[in-house]
Amino acid sequence: MTRVLFCCWPFEGHVFPQMSMALALRERGHEVAFWTDASQRELVEGQGFELFPFRRVAPAWLRVHGTDRGTAGRRQALQQLRDAREWIIGTIPDQVADLRDVVAAYGPDVVGAEASMWGPTLLPETLPVPVALVSPLTGAELPGPDAPVPGGLAPRGSARAGALRAVAAQVTTLVTRRMRTRIDGYRADQGLGPLGGTVHEALGRLPLYLVLSTPELDYRRTDLPPNVHYVGACLWHPPEPPGTLAALDAIPAGRPWVHVTEGTSHFRDHVVLRAAAQGLGGGPYEAILTTGRGRDAATMGLGAPAANVHITDWLSHDVLLPRCRAIVTTGGMGTVMAALRDGVPLVVVPTDWDKPASAARIVAAGAGLRLMPRRCTPERLRDAVEEVLGDPRHLAGAQRAAQQLAAAPGPAGAARLIANLATTGGSAPRSTPFTRSAS
Repeated sequence: MTRVLFCCWPFEGHVFPQMSMALALRERGHEVAFWTDASQRELVEGQGFELFPFRRVAPAWLRVHGTDRGTAGRRQALQQLRDAREWIIGTIPDQVADLRDVVAAYGPDVVGAEASMWGPTLLPETLPVPVALVSPLTGAELPGPDAPVPGGLAPRGSARAGALRAVAAQVTTLVTRRMRTRIDGYRADQGLGPLGGTVHEALGRLPLYLVLSTPELDYRRTDLPPNVHYVGACLWHPPEPPGTLAALDAIPAGRPWVHVTEGTSHFRDHVVLRAAAQGLGGGPYEAILTTGRGRDAATMGLGAPAANVHITDWLSHDVLLPRCRAIVTTGGMGTVMAALRDGVPLVVVPTDWDKPASAARIVAAGAGLRLMPRRCTPERLRDAVEEVLGDPRHLAGAQRAAQQLAAAPGPAGAARLIANLATTGGSAPRSTPFTRSAS
């Protein structure tokens, strides 16, 4: 039996993938606990797992999510960047101190941490057990000759691509110098040497790097180290509230369904939902808009919905997406992977964080369109939706991705790799035929 401690920030898109792995580990006789904010206690303990709450780690993420929800101009964007830096970097010492106490109390054999939790992932030497990276991203964010070209400005194998990567690397090194100096200071406080490279390079040196996607959705990279494994979609949702299926059955089924969501992290203007409520109203489809828990549709400027526009706070992708012909999303990983798992083509309006990279991968896979937020007017969004519905190439691309995800090992494969790490302590063995995956 292996004991695994999962570490994550308290957002659905971060907790849910780890929950899918936790359930798979438990099915195989292993024990699992979570270290996250106490706000996730009901969810975690509701599935029968122990939760160790943050003790020293202050809720700095609330400042990021509390940034002005207006148009987020330059001043607001800069403030959000500063708040995010203090959240991700400034809490590193408290993450390390907390985790030492939790590891001593729980006694895990492996720690599984998400990519933005930099205490365990950038100072793994402070823990007596190996740390596995569970990346909530659609690709491996590691440098290399097959890495995506910045801005998609050149074919990946071209000389221009190499030059652009080199320039981007130099710019990144310069821009992040102060950040890396700060991280090196935290490492020095623990008696450790400098990071020795960029953050992504350091993450790539962890003994196990799980990518919750497929090689085909990550440009079929062949330049990654052996510790990187693609395991496919790791999806989980809590049980449906009573009446959910009946509510869906009441929506007319004779026309295509289009789901519109801004995901579970909300700190921007409601540009996508507003454009959808106005642009899809009266169209030859049923538009199902979800605002997200804790958001009041009446305060979001959506206006009076047309008869074909249906608005609610939350619906599980497990029951909704199999009925849909298209989805409009800001590009969060959970939504993207759920749509592709069910072969549903996408219109991605990428807002921030990792979402532009997800949108680029969707376009490269032929599984949908990208519409930039500044261009997301009701008319343009309607045109994009109707193109995705009308052009069979998008459906074919999404169905190819669904087949690839179906062939991936998923949470069960991730569980095997994590459990193996407890015995090997180093890079998990690569397997075939699924490239860089678990079998």
